[in-house]
Amino acid sequence: MGAPVRGSEGLYMVNGPPHFTESTVFPRESGKNCKVYTFSKDGTLFAWGNGEKINIFNVTNKGLLHSFDLPKAVCLEFSPKNTVLATWQPYTTSKDGTAGTPNLQLYDVKTGTCLKSFIQKKGQNWCPSWSDDEIICARNVSNEVHFFENNNFNTITNKLHLQKINDFVLSPGPQPYKVAVYVPGSKGAPSFVRLYQYPNFDGPHAALANKSFFKADKVTMLWNKKATAVLVIASTEVDKTGASYYGEQTLHYIATNGESAVVQLPKNGPIYDVVWNSSSTEFCAVYGFMPAKATIFNLKCDPVFDFGTGPRNAAYYSPHGHILVLAGFGNLRGQMEVWDVKNYKLISKPVASDSTFFAWCPDGEHILTATCAPRLRVNNGYKIWHYTGSVLHKYDVPSNAELWQISWQPFLDGIFPKKAITYQAVPSDLPSEEPKTATAYRPPALRNKPITNSKLHEEEPPQNMKPQPGNDKPLSKTALKNQRKHEAKKAAKQEARSDKSSPDSAPTPAPESSAQKTVPQSTSGDPERDKKIKNLKKKLKAIEQLKEQAATGKQLEKNQLEKIQKEKALLQELENLELGI
Repeated sequence: MGAPVRGSEGLYMVNGPPHFTESTVFPRESGKNCKVYTFSKDGTLFAWGNGEKINIFNVTNKGLLHSFDLPKAVCLEFSPKNTVLATWQPYTTSKDGTAGTPNLQLYDVKTGTCLKSFIQKKGQNWCPSWSDDEIICARNVSNEVHFFENNNFNTITNKLHLQKINDFVLSPGPQPYKVAVYVPGSKGAPSFVRLYQYPNFDGPHAALANKSFFKADKVTMLWNKKATAVLVIASTEVDKTGASYYGEQTLHYIATNGESAVVQLPKNGPIYDVVWNSSSTEFCAVYGFMPAKATIFNLKCDPVFDFGTGPRNAAYYSPHGHILVLAGFGNLRGQMEVWDVKNYKLISKPVASDSTFFAWCPDGEHILTATCAPRLRVNNGYKIWHYTGSVLHKYDVPSNAELWQISWQPFLDGIFPKKAITYQAVPSDLPSEEPKTATAYRPPALRNKPITNSKLHEEEPPQNMKPQPGNDKPLSKTALKNQRKHEAKKAAKQEARSDKSSPDSAPTPAPESSAQKTVPQSTSGDPERDKKIKNLKKKLKAIEQLKEQAATGKQLEKNQLEKIQKEKALLQELENLELGI
């Protein structure tokens, strides 16, 4: 196992755990011209560009397979079974305005011949999408998704036509192949995402499922591993209410059986991250104004476990799905929480300050964090951790150099067996790094006084949302609120009963306002009279407050003075009502 490292020091490979030495499998490519690299899905082929050529290297037998003269290529990707290498370079037109040359090339990895060239103007979603078995391949071409079969790119086998189609995502896994498509809304019509099964695209009832929604400038579509459902994060660029700098986001669930729902998130604010567990039966969302909440939901979109609030904006499931890392990167301090999601127990809380990159190792045991340029140009470097919080290897780039990219060599599922979770930190040769905690600023007047703990936000603790034995499902937010109200009423009734049963006990003196809240009101048996008494007391209380204000020297309005003059008459009326006159 290795990890390629690309930066101003060149391109080289580092051996994975437990050695962390520079790999002799791949010869170092020195110089600052390496713009791009990629691995094949199974990790056996490695391709990179050095500013002159695109090279394909066989990691298994340590041999160079092919070199292509593509000095301007900036994007590379292998097809899932290593049959095709796709390359892309920015599209350019000639000075006289004539159309430019094709800039998307598809090469046969075995022979090195160019199978097909296309014009692909946009860099976003530039690469064709293959099914895992490579039987179908799809491209988005102006209002249509074109489908090719068996890597024959000279014949379009099928077309999915939808006006203004913006994006599509093929489902993972074997046949039957499914495709999710997104069409943005226009002129008052909503945006929608539809799920189809290949090749059934025609007719009004061809779609497996459809979900339409307003408030969407862009969407992210996430298939689960078993291809049974899609999560859609719909985002607007601007929040018209002004509540958020990030725009507005909503989370939608669409299943291939036709079911769809809006995922109800209990806290307002941005949706930072949504990830499926590899089991395909649950997903985790990180959302809400800071400190953000993180919650695991099941396929009914009911909350299963709530991690409470914390400084976090990202979530990462381990390859086997039994460990979840919640992290706060970017403009947050790099705090991580490593959770055992079978038992919902916290394993460790490491801190990876200034991290711009995070990746699980395919073995499900190790984690890679890095600080890369251009996101951060100082303190570049990377660390390899064990999930129990130990730093096993660390590399800091020299101050005059930069780290641009690092990743793990991928492996197919099943190569690494799932291991039992350990809670004890694994031993490390590196000293444990305690993050420097910056002390809060205290003005000179408070420096010699005791520190008072004042929090801007009340943090919520983690809680299990699974239904308890006897309950069918977890209660919704409204149901919980109603349950609390009901319990409070019940408690008040019991209190009233206990007061009646002990008339001899002397009541404890209490302020009028609190007594009104806790002690039940005396009733006359006539609801109309009780209502009048309640209103009179309310008016007398308001007069009392006005008199207090006048005593402090506040200038009262004319109508307020008139209210005070009515006090005597109101007291008389109250007395008459209470006596039943």
